[in-house]
Amino acid sequence: MRNPQRAVKAERPPHFAGTVKRIWSYLSARKGLLAAVLLMVVASSILGLLGPFIIGKAIDNYLTSKNSARFEWVLIWLAGVYFFYSLSVWLQNFWMIGISQETVGRMRSDLFGQLHNLPIAFYDKRQYGELMSRVTNDIENVSSTLNSSVIQIFSSVLTLVGTLAVMLYLSPLLTLVTMAIVPLMFAGMKWITSRTSKLYREQQRNLGELNGFIEESISGHKIIKSFSEEKKVIREFQEKNKKLKKAGYWAQVYTGFIPKLMNVLNNSSFALVALAGGFFALKGMVTVGTIVTFTEYARQFTRPLNDLSNQFNTLLSAVAGADRVFDILDERKEDFKEGGANDSSKLIGEVEFSHVSFSYEKGGDTVQELNFRAAPGEKVALVGPTGAGKSTIINLISRLYEPDEGKILFDGQDAAEIRRESIRKQMGFVLQDSFLFEDSIRENIRYGRLDASDKEVEEAARTANAHAFISKLPEGYDTVLSAEGSGISQGQKQLLSIARAILAKPAILILDEATSSIDTITELKIKEALSRLMEGRTTFMIAHRLNTIRQADQILVVDQGRIIERGNHQQLLKQKGFYYTLSEKQFKKPAVKAGM
Repeated sequence: MRNPQRAVKAERPPHFAGTVKRIWSYLSARKGLLAAVLLMVVASSILGLLGPFIIGKAIDNYLTSKNSARFEWVLIWLAGVYFFYSLSVWLQNFWMIGISQETVGRMRSDLFGQLHNLPIAFYDKRQYGELMSRVTNDIENVSSTLNSSVIQIFSSVLTLVGTLAVMLYLSPLLTLVTMAIVPLMFAGMKWITSRTSKLYREQQRNLGELNGFIEESISGHKIIKSFSEEKKVIREFQEKNKKLKKAGYWAQVYTGFIPKLMNVLNNSSFALVALAGGFFALKGMVTVGTIVTFTEYARQFTRPLNDLSNQFNTLLSAVAGADRVFDILDERKEDFKEGGANDSSKLIGEVEFSHVSFSYEKGGDTVQELNFRAAPGEKVALVGPTGAGKSTIINLISRLYEPDEGKILFDGQDAAEIRRESIRKQMGFVLQDSFLFEDSIRENIRYGRLDASDKEVEEAARTANAHAFISKLPEGYDTVLSAEGSGISQGQKQLLSIARAILAKPAILILDEATSSIDTITELKIKEALSRLMEGRTTFMIAHRLNTIRQADQILVVDQGRIIERGNHQQLLKQKGFYYTLSEKQFKKPAVKAGM
């Protein structure tokens, strides 16, 4: 059986247009409201064009002719035009904010759900901080762009088209004068955006790397301080920060050229229209009102181009962020439906490996040709040097990974025919590093079985020998733990993990160095709790201290990905092989030096 988790991920849009299309697929869920926004954009664009047109006509019909009759109606019309212009702009912004927040909310929800549906192999080569950056920074980048850029782009395009149409209607000659600067605008914009698009992508990538480094540094701050490596960490941060600063600096520098370039061209256009318009007016080719209208339209014509150029750079930044989000969304999910796999209502706990081979990297050999069987209720210990493959075997049993070759059987049934979720729900885990959530002790224990009553939670805590220390806490079971349970000792965390496993009532139990970093007194409590927990359950134990596994029914000695010895404690000692040597090293008492 080949490992499906190594399959090639789904095809992704490889270009700008493809990513924009993906964003539109989210926006299109509110087509009705988007249509209303577009209607308001059209209205504001028309009203924005109508104002200068009315002013020009007023100059020609009332001021230059010195006919002030009904001029007050022109003022009323202008007031109405600008009032409704302001109202339409407010409505389109108000509605678009709602659409954008709903859109990015769904994107963020999809991304978070995807992160919890990806196989564990996905996280092997990813920094958690970098993934967090995609959920926060990249999504927020898309949000801020949708709030402003979408409306601005629609409005700018409509204003450009409308302005050009009115200008052609008023004076084709002055329109040609105004259009003379357009080629210069496009040439300048092409030069700038060809550089900023790459810089924005680099900026988002560097930001993700920096966030990953920060998360790693904060999580490992105790180790950093213990080895006095603060200067090294600060130096590495400064290097990554410098890369981010450099990309951001040049992105902003090139983007900053845009308004300066547009202002120069805008003023040039204004000057050209004024000069040409004055000349045409003297020749009687245009009226003064037309020149006034045209100078305003000349500004309105270049302003949308300016806005489009600015928004395009903002859009590039948002697309770079969205592309990183879609990169995660396109990763192949862990297949929870698993094509025809069945639920296992209740496992009795028989586990068998048949010619199982697996490697984390293609072409490697992490474990090879594993063959063993654990009978229901049997205690199986895994022993061997670091990197031998013990944790890999546990990962395969819990189906965090799938074997490359061979089969894993539960109660005689191929694991591939049983849904992973069904198997995992019947497993209990007590690991070396006990993870606790920032929640009450009661809810941390209840995590083993969410429908458990308070009474069942407390009974599990008593069985795990955790009730005594919980009762002494200020709020008892309602005491809220800080991040990762840092308010209690390592031994107490382990007792809570055992209580959580007891509450789950698993058929198969996984113990990974459950007593490795515990003091002697607490270790006795944990061993007693584990003894109760293991009773009647198939148990797999990883242990480096052999005194914790002497009572195991079966000990598998693993080295370089293979099982090199198997048997119980006494049988392995008689073989005088790897296990015997390991036992001698651990239990041999050092000689007492003379004079001591």
